[in-house]
Amino acid sequence: MERSSISERLPGQIWVVAACFNEEAVICHFIERVLALPEVSHLLLVDDGSRDATVAQIRSWQQRFVGSKASTPVTLLELTRNFGKESAMLAGLDYAQDHCDAVVLIDSDLQHPPELITQMAQAWRGGAEVVTAVRDDRDQESRLKVTTSSWFYSVFNRVVDSIQLIDGAGDFRLLSAPVVQALTQMREFSRFSKGLLPWTGYRSVELSYSRVKRMGGRSSWSPLKLWSYALDGIFSFSVIPLKIWSFLGLVVSLISLLYAAVIVLITIFNGVDLPGYASLIVAVLFLGGIQLIGIGVLGEYIGRIYVDTKARPHYFIRAIHGSL
Repeated sequence: MERSSISERLPGQIWVVAACFNEEAVICHFIERVLALPEVSHLLLVDDGSRDATVAQIRSWQQRFVGSKASTPVTLLELTRNFGKESAMLAGLDYAQDHCDAVVLIDSDLQHPPELITQMAQAWRGGAEVVTAVRDDRDQESRLKVTTSSWFYSVFNRVVDSIQLIDGAGDFRLLSAPVVQALTQMREFSRFSKGLLPWTGYRSVELSYSRVKRMGGRSSWSPLKLWSYALDGIFSFSVIPLKIWSFLGLVVSLISLLYAAVIVLITIFNGVDLPGYASLIVAVLFLGGIQLIGIGVLGEYIGRIYVDTKARPHYFIRAIHGSL
C-alpha cells in the first residue's frame, strides 16, 4: 500500500496510539493501513506483554523501513508484561501527550477501520474536542455480544447520574491535547476510559462506523474479563449498588417485623402451632443469600480502595523501539 510523503501530510500533529496483545496475524496490515492516511503524523504501538510474535513483527517492519523519508515514524513501547488494555492505553497517552496536538485511540485488530481517522481529523479541525466513533446496527459481532453490550450501557446509564454513555461508543476516539492532559492526570487503578472521557466534560462529536469481524487472531476479552470490566465501570462511577442493598435490607427487616406480628396474632387466637421446617429453611437461606450479596458488593468497593491506596505504577516499560 502506497504511503503518503511528509510533504503531503496535513497540518496538526495527530498521533495514533494502539494497544497490541497477541496480534501477530494482523499487526502489519494494521500498520500499513494507518500509515496510508495523510492525517497521521506518528504511529505509537504499545505491546501489552504479547506472548506471540507481535513484537518481532513490529520490529521487523521498523527495520525494513528504517531511514525511509516517505514513511511515517513508528514507535513501539514494549511493556514488561500484560498490564491490561487500560494501562496500555495510559502508557501510550503518557508518551504521546507532549509530542502532538491530538491522539487517536484505536484497536490494532482492524475491527476499528483506520480510514475513519480522516473524518475524525476533519471534525477535530472544525473545533471538536473529542471525536467518538459509534458502532452502528450493522455490527458483525455475535448477536449475544451486541445484546449484552447494550444491556450494560442501559444499566450503567440508569445507575450513574453524573455521566451518560452512548450505546456503541468504545475506545475508538480522537482526543485533543487538553483531553489527553486531563485523562493522564486521573491515575486511579480501576480505569474505565469509556466513563472517564465523558466525565471530563469536553464536547464530543459522534461518527458512525461498522465494526467488522477480526481478520485474524483471537480476542483476549473472555466473558469473565468483560464482566469484571463492566463492574469496574459501574463501581467506579456510582455508589447506588451500596444504596440498593441498604434499601433491600430495610425492606427485608420490615417484612420480617410484619411476619412476626402475624405469628403473634395467630398464636394468640389459635394457640401454639408447630413451626414449619420448610419455611424456616427458606427464610434462613434467603436472608443468608441477601447478606452474602451485600457483603460482596461492599467488598467490590473496599477492594478497589485497597488497590488504589497502594499507588503502584500502572505499567513498566521494558524498551522503547524507534523513539523520537
